This record gives sequence, C-alpha cells and structure tokens, in this order.
Amino acid sequence: MIVKKEMTLIDFLLQSYNRKTVKNLLKYKQVYINEKPVSQHDYLLKINDHVEIKKAKSSSLDIIYEDDEFIVINKPYGLLSMSDGKEKEKTAYHQVSEYVKKQHHQNKIYIVHRLDRETSGIIMFCKNKKIRDLLQQDWNQIVTDRGYIAVVEGVMDRKKDVLKNYLVENKNQYVYITSKDKGKLAITHYQVIKETKYYSLLAIHLETGRKNQIRVQLAHLHHPITGDKKYGAKTNKINRLALHANRFAFIHPVTKKQFVFETECPFRL
Repeated sequence: MIVKKEMTLIDFLLQSYNRKTVKNLLKYKQVYINEKPVSQHDYLLKINDHVEIKKAKSSSLDIIYEDDEFIVINKPYGLLSMSDGKEKEKTAYHQVSEYVKKQHHQNKIYIVHRLDRETSGIIMFCKNKKIRDLLQQDWNQIVTDRGYIAVVEGVMDRKKDVLKNYLVENKNQYVYITSKDKGKLAITHYQVIKETKYYSLLAIHLETGRKNQIRVQLAHLHHPITGDKKYGAKTNKINRLALHANRFAFIHPVTKKQFVFETECPFRL
C-alpha cells in the first residue's frame, strides 16, 4: 500500500482494518514500512512510503502459490474442501477464507473445484467472482492437466489404459457405474509406474471431474485404492486413502498465461 498523504501509522491502518486487528498487527510486528518492521502506532508516514503487512504463514495452510487473483494450496488428507452442511470451520475453504481476511477484512475467496475429504493435494481458490465465473464457464478447456498418484490393490493386467464409464450418485452419497442414459461420462487415464506383488502405483490424469471418479472406476476394475473401504478396499497400506492430487495446470481465462502447479506425493510404494 502506497501512502498518499502524511498521517500516523495507526490512522493509515484504520482505513483498512478494525482497531483490534491493527493492535495485533503492531503487537506482533507484522507491519513493514519500506521493508522495515515498525510497531510504533504514532509513527509518521510520509508520502510514497510503502506499507506492507507480512504475516507468518499459517502452519495449517500449505500455500503453493498466491497472487491477486488466485490462491493454490496443498490440502491435507482428512480435510473437507468445503462445508458439507455439518462441518463449517474445519474445511479448506474456511482456512483460506480466514487467511485472506487477515490480509484485508473485505477479502473473499470463491471455490472452483473440490477434492474428496480423503484425498490430499492441490486445490485452487479464486479471489474474485469474475475470474471464478470465467473458469467455471469453460472449465474443461481452461484446465489442461489434473494429475493424481494412487496406490491400488493388486497387479494391473493393463499397464496403461483409458477408463470410460457413466457415473451416478445415490441418496447415500455412494457413486456407482450405470448406463449412458442415467449417468454422467467419466474419463480417466492411468499408467502403472511401479508395482509389487500386492500393489500398483499409478499416475492418473483426468479428462472429467466427477465425484469419486477415480475411486469408483478403479474399484470397478477390481483394483480399489488401498484405504478406500467405501469402495471395497481390503487393505489400508498407509493408514489413509492412497490418492493424492499432485499436478494442476490451467490457462488464465483473460491473460491466456499458463499456470502449472505440482506437489510431492506424501506416500510411496
């Protein structure tokens, strides 16, 4: 933030934050003026001084990338992407929302895609509604890569394949394969990158983004993801669902710049 006229630091900050927030920003030395920390509330700002709020990264929020329009995080296993109506605060959406509001109380975020609670990995939020709407209008063309790593039970007969099925969800939130006229098309590409006597490590890329898509299609092949009791897994090799979203790429709907994000998989075979 650039200072337009001389005033005290506290008066400048009160233009954007409430008094309690300002007090904490100064107390914890999170206000920087021209790259130097300042905690003196009556510090006199001069025209063209640069004021910046630098907050320590939240230990519960693994930020991969952030700019004025997007924030991309590495969601941990066990965290909901967004409220399911029962849980509101322990969600990725809530954590990111609280994070951006600490930067400025009027900041908002908008969700554009989700990961299952049991799936870890990359998830992106928008910081303005216009960009969110543009992404959602042409999602399958704008998003150029959605990559996952999974450990499945057994040894795959086909080491590389494209899975095409029609999926539907019942009232108990269980997704299953159905006929073309009743379900939505799900397309998943997979390739075996390592295998043992009892398990296979897969690199997966999605063409579509249906709920539980990867889990349902692999279970249909009789190779459920280890740890996925919901879809028939008999083992739990790493004490969690062995599915991680490790790659996400998209083309900015306005600037046409390509963004590619990757994160290391937290488990191995």
